[in-house]
Amino acid sequence: MSDFDLMATLHARYVRISKLLEAPPARVHRAWSDPEEMATWFPRVVEGSLSEGTHSILTWHDRRIPIDVLESDPPVTFRFRWTWPPPDDYSTQVTVKLAPHGYGTRLTLVDGPFDLTIPGVLEAYEEALQGWGETIASLRAQIDFSVDLRRERF
Repeated sequence: MSDFDLMATLHARYVRISKLLEAPPARVHRAWSDPEEMATWFPRVVEGSLSEGTHSILTWHDRRIPIDVLESDPPVTFRFRWTWPPPDDYSTQVTVKLAPHGYGTRLTLVDGPFDLTIPGVLEAYEEALQGWGETIASLRAQIDFSVDLRRERF
């Protein structure tokens, strides 16, 4: 490993979240991989498909974020790459792993790497930490209780 690779590794950060959901893995995977399902708990609108190999746009009230779906392996994995604003030139990879846990699912999400040596990435990392916590809570509310926590924000 070169000194440059070592320094980049030392400054890289990841967001890691694990959550138990009451729904089975196939249901949780569908919440990530079906555009209409995803729009009930994450963005307001999904423009395009969420099939493996596709390029789509996630739209909120204040931004549009392009994503590339890298892997969709039901019911165990959903993985995509997306960009962080501004200036939309830094991207991270989000990996969602799903494993049976009793009658439900253990969801493990990892987003990164966030290289904190690059200007603006610390702010993206901070946004990711807060955003993923809220997003996974919204996912759980939708899947386990059919409640949309986002309605008051729009």
